[in-house]
Amino acid sequence: MAVCAAVVVPGAASAATEPPPKVTKGPCQYTETPEDPAARPVPLPRDPKRTPNRGTVKVDLPTSQGHLGLTLDRAKAPCTVQSFLHLAEHRFYDFTTCHRLTTYPTLKVLQCGDPKGNGEGGPGYKYKDELPTDLPNWPGDTTGTRKVYARGVLAMANAGPATNGSQFFLVYGDSRLLPNYTVFGSVDTRGLTTLDKVVAGGIQPTPDNPTPVDGTPVKTTKILRVHVPC
Repeated sequence: MAVCAAVVVPGAASAATEPPPKVTKGPCQYTETPEDPAARPVPLPRDPKRTPNRGTVKVDLPTSQGHLGLTLDRAKAPCTVQSFLHLAEHRFYDFTTCHRLTTYPTLKVLQCGDPKGNGEGGPGYKYKDELPTDLPNWPGDTTGTRKVYARGVLAMANAGPATNGSQFFLVYGDSRLLPNYTVFGSVDTRGLTTLDKVVAGGIQPTPDNPTPVDGTPVKTTKILRVHVPC
């Protein structure tokens, strides 16, 4: 694709000037990302002055491989839970495919939440981190910097600080990570059985790598219609 230089007329206002991104006025400050538009149309979440920060919310993600029962914890991550429920209620996750499975010795997760199915899609907004402070140290890590994201943890994927959007990951085996990923809930026993089934199917080989440890699951895991409480 050719790249053309812009022609600037001295003294003329730029017609290409764009308004600043929209930001909600509440404490979560969900921020529009014009440079990364929504993979599916969805408005910014509600952002009340007092974000609900108590109690849990049960959400059922039926998939083509079985159910994933989630418990969202408002106390751990109120803005994240609020955003997740917003996306679920707007059917953002319906009929999306969990696009990434990892089987590294220290990273065992299934990643979901991208309507594009390739890890590049999001909701057209981002918001702040709500990082965990109570994770145990990874055994043998004398620095204390790497933590245990334990089997059953539900956490947000991101592309750096304060870039949370729609993608999340489910931990099927204890994983070693820096505490840079918001934990906002857990996966129930039936959901872990579903995850184990997906993991047992392995990862799709590629021409360059017949035995990958990071890639598309062999067992396609499509989220169907998400059930959220009324």
